Amino acid sequence: MTSHAEPTSRRTPSAIDAIADAYFDELCVLSPSISLFLGTENPHGFDDYSPEGLKAANDLRARTLTKVDTAEADGLVTNSLDETDLVTIDAMRERLGTATDLYEAGLQHTVLNVIESPVQQMRDIFDLLPTDTAAGWETISATMAALPRSIAGYRESLRYARDQLSRVPARLQIERVAAQSEALSEADNRFSALAADAAGSVSDTFGRELTARAESAREAFGGLARFLRTELAEHAPENEACGREDYALFSREFLGAEVDLEETYEWALDELDSIDAEQRQVANRIQPGAEFFDVMRMLDSDPQRALHGTKALQEWMQTVADEAITELGKTHFDIPEPLQTIECMIAPSATGAVYYSQPSEDFSRPGRMWWSVPKGVSEFATWQEKTTVYHEGVPGHHLQMGQASYLAASLNKWRRHVCWVSGHGEGWALYAERLMAELGFLDEPGDYLGMLDSQRLRTSRVIVDIGFHLGFNAPAHLGGGVWDRAKAWEFLTQNVAMDRTFLAFELDRYLGWPGQAPSYKIGQRLWEDIRDESRAAQGTGFHLKTFHSRALNLGSLGLDPLRRALLR
Repeated sequence: MTSHAEPTSRRTPSAIDAIADAYFDELCVLSPSISLFLGTENPHGFDDYSPEGLKAANDLRARTLTKVDTAEADGLVTNSLDETDLVTIDAMRERLGTATDLYEAGLQHTVLNVIESPVQQMRDIFDLLPTDTAAGWETISATMAALPRSIAGYRESLRYARDQLSRVPARLQIERVAAQSEALSEADNRFSALAADAAGSVSDTFGRELTARAESAREAFGGLARFLRTELAEHAPENEACGREDYALFSREFLGAEVDLEETYEWALDELDSIDAEQRQVANRIQPGAEFFDVMRMLDSDPQRALHGTKALQEWMQTVADEAITELGKTHFDIPEPLQTIECMIAPSATGAVYYSQPSEDFSRPGRMWWSVPKGVSEFATWQEKTTVYHEGVPGHHLQMGQASYLAASLNKWRRHVCWVSGHGEGWALYAERLMAELGFLDEPGDYLGMLDSQRLRTSRVIVDIGFHLGFNAPAHLGGGVWDRAKAWEFLTQNVAMDRTFLAFELDRYLGWPGQAPSYKIGQRLWEDIRDESRAAQGTGFHLKTFHSRALNLGSLGLDPLRRALLR
């Protein structure tokens, strides 16, 4: 059946596309969470985090890169490589090569942090699985049944890294993830709640099976918590800094580009000063003479900017997102018809995260913006969050990731589904926030201050993350000397207008997931650099709308391959 979502032009798949598609298919067998995330059929359970599973993925990368080399050589002889092939080759070498380097360094065996590691992947996938059909419940049951094996494999990798590689995550990160695992083992855990929700939607026999699988998952997470606190924590280092060598690899992983880390650190310090000065100017327009953090508190208490309850938050998100699609589609962007729909959702996991999930291949499941509101939080301020809707929706992730889904006829499966690079994706979304200000959508001073606050947060992350992990000297107002957790906390509390509970989680995130948080602001910087280089190269022939279309039509890439593709 032909989907209404198909674009009019169709590209004949090449030998390079066939290699990329085959890699994607084999990868989905090794990492079934990909299929679950995309909303496609998944008969393979859940991911294999064991040393054997990680080796199988690395062997697959090696085989694939050998095939790419052979196909490129053949294409050069026959002059059959087009621009799409050249981009795919460049992107695959960058992505698969970086992953191989991480594997060989032992860094894939010790993935453990408070936000994006196996524990959170196994927990959060259930937010995305549909519960409105019998098939949906069967997928939930099969996925739940696979969790004990995935957890066992994860423990094996952590044990292998400890014993064979002398690599153990930092103690504090282990404690935090152990607490998350323990929460999933408690009586009112996520899996038991799902089983209870199934009542009335499934047969009694299936309901008993689902309940039993929920209990097995609960027990497995309890066992993981005990393992982390005993077998692993006693060998863990106190120092959370990963060091230059590891950080350089993590930075490449999240940017798809190599940057000068010293220069980037100094740039971020200067950028923060610039944002601070602009914030003070805007705050003075809102309330002359007041300190800008006092102005923020005033905005938080403004009843005209307040949302009460998650239903009001969801409705407001939807209104802002829909308006952006309508207005931007008139002049600034080409927005295909299937992408003119976005669903704004309140996620059940209550983690505090805001994120986007890609539409299904046929757009029967639209792109969705998720707000995971922590328990007890019921008040929200629109001035600070309007820029977030643009970040997650249009022109941010929804336009970017949805466009990749829309281009099924011209991009291979690997490029449109799993060639995700944080610096490209999050950099684009932060670029989109600033762009919306440039286009006049944040002219109201409070909303503009919210955008600047978002920029300030992301810039502060660059400073803390690079400074801490590379052991740089902290700014003089923190007392100088080498960065540590206490200085990082003091710096963040001075620069980030965020609830202290959220901010404490953010600090744990930065120190446990090196290189990821800076990829937003560094990615934005690289996007702006590429745009400026394109404008300089094209002169009067440069058009911003055309630049955006060309860039988004490439799908997600490492930022070095993106630059080469757009300037070639």
